[in-house]
Amino acid sequence: MMHIEQLLTQAFDQKASDIHLTVGSAPIFRIDGQLKPFGSTLLMPEDTESMAKVILNETMWTKLHNDREVDLSYSIKGVSRFRMNIFFQRNCISLAIRTIPTSIPTIDQLDLPDVTKTIATLQQGLVLVTGPTGSGKSTTLAAMIDYMNKTMNRHIITLEDPIEYLHQHNQSIIDQREVGFDTTNFQNGLRACLRQDPDVILVGEMRDLETISTAITAAETGHLVLGTLHTTSASTTMNRIIDVFPSHQKDQIRVQLASVLEAIISQRLFPLANQPGRVAATEILLNTPAVKNLIRSEKMHQIPNIMQTSREQGMHTMSMDIKNLLKKGYITDKHAAPYVMESL
Repeated sequence: MMHIEQLLTQAFDQKASDIHLTVGSAPIFRIDGQLKPFGSTLLMPEDTESMAKVILNETMWTKLHNDREVDLSYSIKGVSRFRMNIFFQRNCISLAIRTIPTSIPTIDQLDLPDVTKTIATLQQGLVLVTGPTGSGKSTTLAAMIDYMNKTMNRHIITLEDPIEYLHQHNQSIIDQREVGFDTTNFQNGLRACLRQDPDVILVGEMRDLETISTAITAAETGHLVLGTLHTTSASTTMNRIIDVFPSHQKDQIRVQLASVLEAIISQRLFPLANQPGRVAATEILLNTPAVKNLIRSEKMHQIPNIMQTSREQGMHTMSMDIKNLLKKGYITDKHAAPYVMESL
């Protein structure tokens, strides 16, 4: 069996976004969203165990056996960095690995809407980037942080699990903290951030009530807070945040959210029609006075109507952007159909 670093190098060379190593299967690469086997040799329990031992130090190896899973980042010099989750299944070790490009793509290279740059210049408030797993949320946030770093003088603190893109100090100072190493958890790290004189706080994932509550408080106290959620649209994102809180707090949170929310960027990746690679379809919501009123009055279901009629302000729905990508020939009807059935 190939050494783990050779396997990861092959995956990087083939532009795989993800690598799956599990017992009873050949190594699997995800390329342009599709799973493809690498070779025909099936992995045995001793193969995945030896791969994990190469990657994990003694402390992490103990943590894996105690917790039955562990997250970490891993680098191969001259190749790339990788985000890993190593876990047990059927009492055997498996590895799920995400390739992290060594260079940070720009907003223009990602072909994100121009309003993304405007959002990155905000001084305070809450900005959320949402979408399913593997939709490029971390890459979009990295591009926004990179834009700030090149154009603005700010102190930026990121809380990540694990650290993905590595930022260098430029016009801004960027402190990157990894959960499990530099701080014990998102909640503690976020509370500590408020004492570290930040201008911008990036929360890699808003997973629970305490993290979401502290993020909203940080946005209220004059910081720009960037975060991610695994939701598929602007309206479901706001419902998810409100639903996290107990019933007696929901009215208060609606008022707070209406006050601090600045923008929601929802996205989904589609394979390009005529060449390798993928493109992001996006949904953009900006918190205008009309949107604030809908949030406060529990009428989030009307928000898509606002986005459909506010293109001049930089807003659009996911369906509108998918149709635009179809019109340009960037994606195919086959991949677009599940999301814009009514128009095909």
